[in-house]
Order: sequence, then structure tokens, then C-alpha cells
Amino acid sequence: MPKLSLRGRLFFSYLLVMGIGIVTLAGLGWLYAPRLFVVSLERIEGRGFRIQQIKTQLVKGFEFAWTRAMFWSIVMGGTTAVGLSYWMSRRIVRPLLQLEAVTEKFAAGQFDERVPSSDIPELSRLAASFNRMATEIEGVEQRRRDLVSDLTHELRTPLTIVRGYLEGLADGTLDPSSEIYQRLTQETIRLQRLVNDLQELSKLEAGYLPIHIQPFKLGSLLQNLVQRFSDQISDEQPLSLHLDCPATLPLVKADPERVEQIMVNLLSNALRYTTKGEITVSSWLEEGRVWIAVGDTGEGMAAADLPHVFERFWRADRSRDRHSGGTGIGLAICKRLVELQGGQISVESQLGQGSQFRFWLPTVPKLKTMKAI
Repeated sequence: MPKLSLRGRLFFSYLLVMGIGIVTLAGLGWLYAPRLFVVSLERIEGRGFRIQQIKTQLVKGFEFAWTRAMFWSIVMGGTTAVGLSYWMSRRIVRPLLQLEAVTEKFAAGQFDERVPSSDIPELSRLAASFNRMATEIEGVEQRRRDLVSDLTHELRTPLTIVRGYLEGLADGTLDPSSEIYQRLTQETIRLQRLVNDLQELSKLEAGYLPIHIQPFKLGSLLQNLVQRFSDQISDEQPLSLHLDCPATLPLVKADPERVEQIMVNLLSNALRYTTKGEITVSSWLEEGRVWIAVGDTGEGMAAADLPHVFERFWRADRSRDRHSGGTGIGLAICKRLVELQGGQISVESQLGQGSQFRFWLPTVPKLKTMKAI
């Protein structure tokens, strides 16, 4: 047995309600109207009027008039009710049919389709919810396409290099040497780093990467990191690394390993793009937040590039970063790690004068700070 559509169900429900009303009206009228009319005639006779001779004709005339009036009332009222029921059912179902059509287009890949609003509040809210979901899905799909495109672009260069060397070694145009094998090793390391960064970023965005929030002292962590990176700077380099961190900083509420990961990434970028001058790691307290900043006197970035700094695979100069070994994902990972710990990260930079990346972390309330100490 075929199932009725929503329009059919609505229309049938209207007809059922109308039919019950008509049957009730006609049945009660047929049972009680003639009797009430006879009672009215008897009351008239009680007042001294003699209508006994024409009483039967009056009753029959009333029944005829009532039946005729009821017939035309049912015909006219029923026709009007059927028309209104059909119109109302179409009016209610039309937004749902539009929603169905939009979902089919959406499933076919037309992610810019949206459901028009309705004058029915419930359906209007449904359309607004669907449109919000559609906007989110469109954004996710666009990010997926960008990721595939960027990933293809990133993998193409090292794979092309590896393939060229391998083909040269295979056909004898290149002589095996330690330098060739070292270049192959560097490209495979770059591929491995890219895959690892992508895996970590995907875990971050999916919420699978564990974040262990706990109170800890930020100063000692920054001191160790500055010492570690200072050892990487040779005495011949006109570059210095400084730490500006007051000893009175309160405990921060974050994951020490993830904070270290953020700082390693920021310091690595600063060293990569700063050949002379200084790199400064600073920290300070401001309105219940502890700020950490990594500033340098390196190449810097143009103002137009700053909004894109934390996008995955974005580079102000792609060729420059290829030689330095970056994957273009590190800052995107930093941004996500900071946000997962309740903070925010930003950047200020001027081309040719340097950059400063800074982020803040929440502090531990004073009562908890005393217990932690």
C-alpha cells in the first residue's frame, strides 16, 4: 500500500475534520430541528392561536426548507473548505519541497544553494538552521579542497626531486655519491616532517590530540628554551637571543608540553628568517593573562600578508621557505594549540624590520596558586 505524502496527509486531515463537522451538524440538525420546531408551534398554540390544521404542513415545509438549506450549505461550505484545505496544505508543504530540492542540489555538489525563508515561523527557523549548516559544510568543503590542492602542491616538489635523482642514478646519468644520497635523505626527511605535521594538525582539528591542562611556572620553561636555542647560534653569527621574563609571573593554566611545542615553532621560525640583530623572548602579566612574545629583527612581512599567516600551507614567499625546510603548517598548529588552551595568538610585522608573534594563556586563580606553590 503506497504511503501518503505530507501534502496528502494534511489535505486528508482537513477533509476528515470538515467531514466530521458536517456529519455532526447535519445529524444533530436532522434529529433536533424538527422537534424544536414542533415545540415552538405548541407554545404558539398555548397562547390562543389555532394552528392545529396546518401544523403538519408547517412541519413538512420546515423540513423541506431546512433540508434544502442544509444541502446548499454543505455544497458551498464544503467546496470552500476543500479549496482552503488544498491551499493551506500546499502553503505548508511548499517550503518543505524547496528544502528537498535544495538538499538534492547540495548533495550534488552545489554548496552555494540556500533555502528561502518562510512566513511560517517553524519552517522559517528550520530554513535558518539548514542554511547555517550549509554554510558550515560549504566552509569545510572549501577547506578540504584547499587542503588537497595545497598538499598536492607541497608534495610535488620533493617527489619530483627524488624521482629525478633516482631516474638519474638508474640510467647512469648521475654518479652515485654521498652528496646525492644526502639530498635524497633531506627530501625524504622533508616529506616525513610534512606527513607528521599534517597528522598532528588533523588530530588537533578533530579533537583527538590530548591536552593536559595543569598549573606550572612559565619562567623556567622559557629559560630552558632560550638556552637551548642560544646554543644553536654560532659565535660568528651577528645574532643574539635574549629573555625578558619577570620572576613574579603567576602560574599559568596550560599544558607545558604544548606550550613548549608552540615556543619551539616560533623560535625556529625566528631563527630561520633572522640572519642578524636579535631575537627577544618576553613575557608579562596583563589583566589576568600571561602574555608570551617572540620578537625578531628579521625579514618581516607585508601588512597584506598578516591575515594569512596562520593559514595552513600559506607562505609569503614559497621559494624562500622551501630552501629553509619549512612545511607551512607550523603556525596553523600553533594557533590551534593556543586556542585549545584557552588563549589567542596574533602577529605584528613590518617588512624588512622584523616580526613579533605573541599569545596569551590564562593564569591560575590566586587561591589555587597558593596551593600549587
